Amino acid sequence: MRNSSKAATLESKFPLLAIENDCIISKDADVTICFKVRLPELFTVASAEYEAIHSVWFKVIKTLPDFTIVHKQDWFIKENYNPDLSKDDQSFLSKSFERHFNERPFLNHYCYLFITKTSKERMRMQSNFSSLCKGKLIPKEIKDKEIIGRFLEAVDQLERIMNDSGYIHLERMTEDEIAGTSERSGLLEQYLTLSRETHPSLQDIKLGSEEMRIGNNRISMHTLSDTEDLPGTVSSHSRYEKLSTDRSDCLLSFASPVGLLLSCNHIYNQYLFIDNSDENLRQFEKSARNMHSLARYSRANQINKEWIEKYLNEAHSFGLQSIRAHFNVMSWSDNSAELKQLKNDTGSALALMECRPRHNTTDTATLYWAGIPGNAGDFPSEESFYTFIEPALCFFTEETNYQDSPSPFGIKMADRLTGKPIHLDISDLPMKQGIITNRNKFILGPSGSGKSFFTNHMVRQYYEQGAHVLLVDTGNSYQGLCELIKGKTKGEDGVYFTYTEDNPIAFNPFYTDDGVFDIEKRESIKTLILTLWKRDDEPPTRSEEVALSNAVSGYIERIKTDDQHPSFNGFYEYVKDDYQKVLEQKKVREKDFDIANFLNVLEPYYRGGEYDYLLNSEKQLDLLSKRFIVFEIDAIKDHKILFPIVTIIIMEVFINKMRRLKGVRKLILIEEAWKAIAKEGMAEYIKYLFKTVRKFFGEAIVVTQEVDDIIQSPIVKESIINNSDCKILLDQRKYMNKFDDIQAMLGLTDKEKSQVLSINMNNDPRRLYKEVWIGLGGTHSAVYATEVSTEEYLAYTTEETEKMEVMNLASELDGNVEHAIKRISLSRIKSNRKDN
Repeated sequence: MRNSSKAATLESKFPLLAIENDCIISKDADVTICFKVRLPELFTVASAEYEAIHSVWFKVIKTLPDFTIVHKQDWFIKENYNPDLSKDDQSFLSKSFERHFNERPFLNHYCYLFITKTSKERMRMQSNFSSLCKGKLIPKEIKDKEIIGRFLEAVDQLERIMNDSGYIHLERMTEDEIAGTSERSGLLEQYLTLSRETHPSLQDIKLGSEEMRIGNNRISMHTLSDTEDLPGTVSSHSRYEKLSTDRSDCLLSFASPVGLLLSCNHIYNQYLFIDNSDENLRQFEKSARNMHSLARYSRANQINKEWIEKYLNEAHSFGLQSIRAHFNVMSWSDNSAELKQLKNDTGSALALMECRPRHNTTDTATLYWAGIPGNAGDFPSEESFYTFIEPALCFFTEETNYQDSPSPFGIKMADRLTGKPIHLDISDLPMKQGIITNRNKFILGPSGSGKSFFTNHMVRQYYEQGAHVLLVDTGNSYQGLCELIKGKTKGEDGVYFTYTEDNPIAFNPFYTDDGVFDIEKRESIKTLILTLWKRDDEPPTRSEEVALSNAVSGYIERIKTDDQHPSFNGFYEYVKDDYQKVLEQKKVREKDFDIANFLNVLEPYYRGGEYDYLLNSEKQLDLLSKRFIVFEIDAIKDHKILFPIVTIIIMEVFINKMRRLKGVRKLILIEEAWKAIAKEGMAEYIKYLFKTVRKFFGEAIVVTQEVDDIIQSPIVKESIINNSDCKILLDQRKYMNKFDDIQAMLGLTDKEKSQVLSINMNNDPRRLYKEVWIGLGGTHSAVYATEVSTEEYLAYTTEETEKMEVMNLASELDGNVEHAIKRISLSRIKSNRKDN
């Protein structure tokens, strides 16, 4: 049987004439300017911000002249993550991370805005006058150049207002981006093939009353083109129940169900038709009079007359501009079963917006054709409905998926919705942009919230990007990672210190490699001695501080002049002999500085004392060149004397790095050990560290799991929280009843509170991950997923049985932790495949 269907070439029907000065010119003399649109990220916008975004759209629409069409087109395309495994410097764990996410499907979002200047006649054309129905398209001439000039000025103003708002960014599209080049496809080619591949091949487009097909893809079209299909009320945003609690609201735009939440290939078209508002209202007045005169014949006429009068009253009472609008969701699939599912999913998404789902089969072809960028003038007017600008804008989607930071430095996290890896810079870029003034971080997460996994994941990536990392731990959280680094560097790096009586951590506070005692070194020594001397609840007087400062300065001068070996023993003897004589000469009273008491308290650290080994080390901790150091001090965490002193010894190691490693990134992460240095007697030390580290390209990170610690300690608030512009919180549901106190302590906004309380509330059961909230400077915040590969899990795990399994196998493999992790990982992957 012969094929009787009519065929035509795309060239003969194509409605666009040319692209000039980055503007699309149609054959009907319509002029279109195209923009790429960058929207705020999903789950990061609060109620007031949605209102502000809505207000900005309203302002810019008001600036446009009559007979202009605003066409916002959102593409949602299913893509797969392609890892970059070609880098030579990638570590074993980095490669395993990339392999773990290989081919991970996710929904990508691209947003465009097309502003079209057309004519009054074109705005009123119906579907039977579409360019699809014409035999031959004869290009028309643009007659009024002045109107086009005013239109271009209005669009420039629109772009400026949008970009100045700080919420939405518009970028003018170039001719190459619209039409494409030999290296990449353009937007027009992508739309006509429904593909964002580099060079998609053009396929047959079948336009029928029952079915529309592009190549093998069949199109399903749902439209909002009648007021009867619309909800009773609309708003700029709506509550997302899955991530909301009785104490917090997670908000999304009103149209989000047909945006990123609709997980399939689809395009969401949003049209606003700006007619002459006065003429529209005159037509409605005439229509109302007609309905009134015919009301006696039909109750429907009476009802229609009342609705028209309500519309007119709204318009005249509030000075509203009458416009027309249309919205449609176009989804597609090459599988008939999947297409049926897409229809159901799209209908359900519209129902969530309280709209009546209408599957359009009549005008699918003309609606698709009008959706060609630059061809909005071909839109069939009978598919639009009358409304006002503000309610129409509620149907705009206002968020996009998480975006990679445009920075070479950062850490890899995952998108909480789709699981796609995200490159995230929470240190350098925010500093450059003025979002934060320091790189310090405060991490709060109860036991079991995934805190150790996140910190392991973060410090590992910092280390691999050249940072010097020093960790103070009280629970062997970093032993696996440290052993892996040690094996990889053949013992050159990955230093793991554990305090034992046979081999205690010791140092010499008066030793410097270069003999230079700068301000930082002197302050460090004074803080240490003050800690040994005074109790937590016994702050020094002003005269005692001066006396101690003079004693330290005097001993340092003695070292320089006498060329003697510096040590704490030497300092003690100097104070006992020479400095005591100086005080006698100055007639310093005992109540101002009790030197006998001072020497008596410091005697246990002097030669022959109980702790004489702590501060008189003959060998120095030569850790300047070591880039990954872990001090595990769990054995002495409850020792009132050793714990604070050993902690300060460790801090001295970091401060030495801080002073001497110029231009090198430095990171100190302190787990529960911060409690020892956050007491009254040592508060100055931690204040000094947190305020000074930023000047040396460094960052101090404090980790805690006890919420009462941060609520009850004023030192934490003054020293740590106020000097940590980056705050990181994990699952806080255990502290739900105390969260108001945490919110007040950390200075979190209501938006940030809602984000934190949404952590782990709607996790995908097919993926194994924990969520984490990251807030920067009180202005930028989002929730991310910490998802790692099996190899990374084995390196980070704090589960005793799993750590022992790795270490025991490593001992059988000549201490090679990497090979042990590879072998266990392979066995687990095979086991999972069998189970599935």
